[in-house]
Amino acid sequence: MNRNELRRVDLNLLVVFETLMFEKNLTRAGEKLFLGQPAVSAALARLRVLFDDPSLVRSGRGVEPTARAWVILKELQPALDTIPSAVSRAREFDPATSRDSFRIGRSDDAEFGLFPELLKHIRDEAPHVIVVVRRVNYLVLPGMLASGEISVGVSYTQDLPANAKRKKLREMRVKVLRGDNLPGTLTLDDFCSRPHALVSFSGDLSGNIDNDLAKVGGSRHVVLAVPQFSGLRCIFSGTELLASVPDYVAAALIQDTDLRADDPPFPIVTSDLCMVWSEGTDNDPAEGWLIGKITQHMSAPT
Repeated sequence: MNRNELRRVDLNLLVVFETLMFEKNLTRAGEKLFLGQPAVSAALARLRVLFDDPSLVRSGRGVEPTARAWVILKELQPALDTIPSAVSRAREFDPATSRDSFRIGRSDDAEFGLFPELLKHIRDEAPHVIVVVRRVNYLVLPGMLASGEISVGVSYTQDLPANAKRKKLREMRVKVLRGDNLPGTLTLDDFCSRPHALVSFSGDLSGNIDNDLAKVGGSRHVVLAVPQFSGLRCIFSGTELLASVPDYVAAALIQDTDLRADDPPFPIVTSDLCMVWSEGTDNDPAEGWLIGKITQHMSAPT
C-alpha cells in the first residue's frame, strides 16, 4: 500500500485493532473505546478485509489473535505512538485555559498518600482540565499503558512495554502503623506476637515483608486484609492491630488522628515508587506538563 492508497484507511480502525489485540474480548474493547459491541464487531469485519486475514478468531468467550495479527501489531505500534506526538507538537499547552483530559494510573498507596497534594496543584494551575484516575498495580500497569488506557502511571513496577520510560520518584520506606496507647516503641517480639492487617490488591495474606521478617527468624499473624489504605484509618484506633505501610501513607493516615507510626524493629528491603509513561508522549506539551507536576509533587522531599 502506498501513501495515496492510505487515504482509504480509517485510522480509527487501527485504534480498535490495537485495543482488541490487548483485550481479546469485544465487549471489554468496546467499553474502553466507548463503543457498543456491534460497532466493535463491524470494525473487526472491516479490519479483516483491510488485512486480508481473520486477525482475531473466536476462542471461548473471547478472541485470539492470529500469528499475522501479532506481526501487524508489532509494525503498527511505533506509528500509533508517533501520530499523537506529531499532532500534539502542532499545538501549544496553556494550563490556565486548557480543557485537556489526563488519564493517570495510580497504585492505592500513591493515590492515598501522595495524590491529594498533586491534585491541589493541578487544580490551582489548570482549573479546567479533567483528571481520570485508574487503579493500577505492577501486574496491570504495563497492559494499561500499552493500550493507551492511561498515559502515565505511578506504582511499584517490574516489566514494562518496550516503548515505556521509567523514573524513580522515591523509595517506599516502611513504617508500622498502630492505634494503641502503649508506651515505648515496638520490639521484634511485639511485632511478631501482635495481630496484623495488610492492604492487598488481590487478597493475598503475605508479602515481601514476610520474607524480610523470616531473615531474622520471625513471622507475623495476619488477621485482616483490606483492599485500600483508607480503610485502616477507622479500623485501627484503640486496637492492637499493626500494619506495615509506606512512610508517605503512614503520614497521611496518622494526620488528625490518634494513630501513630513506628520504625520497624528489623531491616526491611525498600522498593521504588516509579513513574512510567509511553515514549510517544515525550513531545506532547500537555503530557510533559503533567509529568513535570508528578515529578515535583510526588517525589521524595529533598
